[in-house]
Amino acid sequence: MSKKILFLTGTRADFGKIKSLIQILEEHPNFEPYIFVTGMHLQNEYGYTLLEVERCGFSNIHTFENHTHETTMDLTLAKTIEGLSTYIKTCRPDMIVIHGDRVEALAGSIVGSLNNILVLHIEGGEVSGTIDELIRHSTSKMSHIHFVSNKQAKKRLVQMGELDESIFIIGSPDIDIMFSSNLPDLPIAKEYYEIAFENYAVAMFHPVTTEANCMQDYADNFVAALLADNHNYVLVYPNNDLGSKAVLKAYEQLTENPRFRIFPSLRFEYFLTLLKNAQFIIGNSSAGIREAPYYGLPIINIGTRQKNRALHADIINVDYTLKSILQALKKIDSHEVKPSANDFGKGNSAELFLKYLLNHKTWQLNHQKQFKDI
Repeated sequence: MSKKILFLTGTRADFGKIKSLIQILEEHPNFEPYIFVTGMHLQNEYGYTLLEVERCGFSNIHTFENHTHETTMDLTLAKTIEGLSTYIKTCRPDMIVIHGDRVEALAGSIVGSLNNILVLHIEGGEVSGTIDELIRHSTSKMSHIHFVSNKQAKKRLVQMGELDESIFIIGSPDIDIMFSSNLPDLPIAKEYYEIAFENYAVAMFHPVTTEANCMQDYADNFVAALLADNHNYVLVYPNNDLGSKAVLKAYEQLTENPRFRIFPSLRFEYFLTLLKNAQFIIGNSSAGIREAPYYGLPIINIGTRQKNRALHADIINVDYTLKSILQALKKIDSHEVKPSANDFGKGNSAELFLKYLLNHKTWQLNHQKQFKDI
């Protein structure tokens, strides 16, 4: 009998990370993947990216709306736990696969561990500069199996008391798609999204939940810098964390400006093509830490959101002030970089994922978590 693997996705970003993993299980007779789709995927204002999940043609998709009008992370967590707990009674998965540092991932780890279901956490053991780090580490402690990006992430999990035999290095799964031969050509991507610019930069600015009271000032400075600049921009909406309304309010200043094409969301493969061919990326997205260095792209990273993450040496790091952002923009065209050998895998994460799931020892890991003293 095939094993049921339930994947949880709440954003366009985490879906890009797990897409290749779902695809490889869809094609294997030993596994039956299910997808619990929630979060931003079901919000019209962020592009209703459920459509991107459905376009993949996956067999078993279940949707659950976890958005609350209060938009506080604790209520989103509670609602996701309730919806997922109900769904697993029907689906009865053998394993729940979660990714990263979102509250949806934390909900998945809680529901799985409290219902005696193996929980597999993708990309634990990493660090960042916001509440995301607390969520990521909490999620890891509620998970049984860890598929991490690199040796440093594994070392951190061991330091947290996780068992060495429960941690597997597979790289970052989005690298699989980054260098796939299935990415659209640039003219196709531009035509699809009606981007007329010959040259452009990518801009992405997310809220920092631990600095929510300052987000309006941060976002206004970001927009003021882009307006004072002379580059064209493909700008993508922020995620829906606390503070996102401040960012969206600031973006209203750009809606009629011909130098900007603004999108609630972009299909992941199309986004990668546009990123790969951009002049540079600016903002505070993890795309500037993970994907952009692989493409040899100049990067302006703003503020604290990516603090302590593996920062490529050629990244220009600036604070939130208008002056510092403008200074970075003035020198970005002459800032030369080379493709990075970043330690996030070699594009074979899905193969390694399948390999370890086919190993019977993976399924024999103790559901009762053990803490290892070091």
